[in-house]
Amino acid sequence: MGGPRGAGWVAAGLLLGAGACYCIYRLTRGRRRGDRELGIRSSKSAEDLTDGSYDDVLNAEQLQKLLYLLESAEDPVIIERALITLGNNAAFSVNQAIIRELGGIPIVANKINHSNQSIKEKALNALNNLSVNVENQIKIKVQVLKLLLNLSENPAMTEGLLRAQVDSSFLSLYDSHVAKEILLRVLTLFQNIKNCLKIEGHLAAQPTFTEGSLFFLLHGEECAQKIRALVDHHDAEVKEKVVTIIPKI
Repeated sequence: MGGPRGAGWVAAGLLLGAGACYCIYRLTRGRRRGDRELGIRSSKSAEDLTDGSYDDVLNAEQLQKLLYLLESAEDPVIIERALITLGNNAAFSVNQAIIRELGGIPIVANKINHSNQSIKEKALNALNNLSVNVENQIKIKVQVLKLLLNLSENPAMTEGLLRAQVDSSFLSLYDSHVAKEILLRVLTLFQNIKNCLKIEGHLAAQPTFTEGSLFFLLHGEECAQKIRALVDHHDAEVKEKVVTIIPKI
């Protein structure tokens, strides 16, 4: 699947992940521990870990090599194999923390932008396994919003985004206690989608969007009430953003 339809599928998966991360209260920034350049041998040794013959659970050093390979490789076959190996190892709780501490979540999330659909799927699968860890959920929230904002700026992607099935808990990201950085991103997401709808000439009563979709969520009264309530937010930047959005509700 390519083009807008393929991007819509990816957006759907991302939004489902966003709904699962409803309990975010603050923005955290992960730290990379150690220099990934140190102690890394040639990429060939890392590739050996992805050839399917290595069945053992990878240790921290091996995961570091694998992440370096994933970040530096250009061959789609190598990238996909690395993501499969990483996704399989992310199913183990001890490795979920190690991968986060090595700075692996942004590396995996960046592969969702890859033009190869199979690579997108493998990246989503790896993120899904990593999201079992609560601390990882917070960092993956942040990554998801960055990617969604990129997609929402393109009118051609609007329909795919709005068709995505989203848990209603996604609206909790518009609560006043959520960190400023998160609020500004979700408010910008709302604004971008509204602008794209205007450009594309879509009507608010589109019958093609099913109940439970992002369209219904963002056009519902609960979402409108949450955004209006933010006009009294203590942060001036958040208030300014809300003032520009309210006329669009």
